[in-house]
Amino acid sequence: MAASPSHSDVQLLPAPEPESQLSSLVYDLSQQLQGAMENMLKMINEVDQNSAGIMEEIEKCKDSALERKRILEEEKQRFQKAAYTVLGMLDNRD
Repeated sequence: MAASPSHSDVQLLPAPEPESQLSSLVYDLSQQLQGAMENMLKMINEVDQNSAGIMEEIEKCKDSALERKRILEEEKQRFQKAAYTVLGMLDNRD
């Protein structure tokens, strides 16, 4: 069995300095904070890139929808013109 240190042996050990412990704690916390901030910056950049891609897709869809609307309007006008032509022909037949 190991002998427990006597009271005089404990007094020989230097007492940990509170300032040293505090600065070590502050340093560790600052390192963790810096790591967390770097991770957050990476996530922010990723979100920015994804949102830019999403906005680009939205613009493409918007342009596509506007083009489809224009085509449908043209088709509608052609059908209306054809319908009026047929109605005119039927009216003239009487």
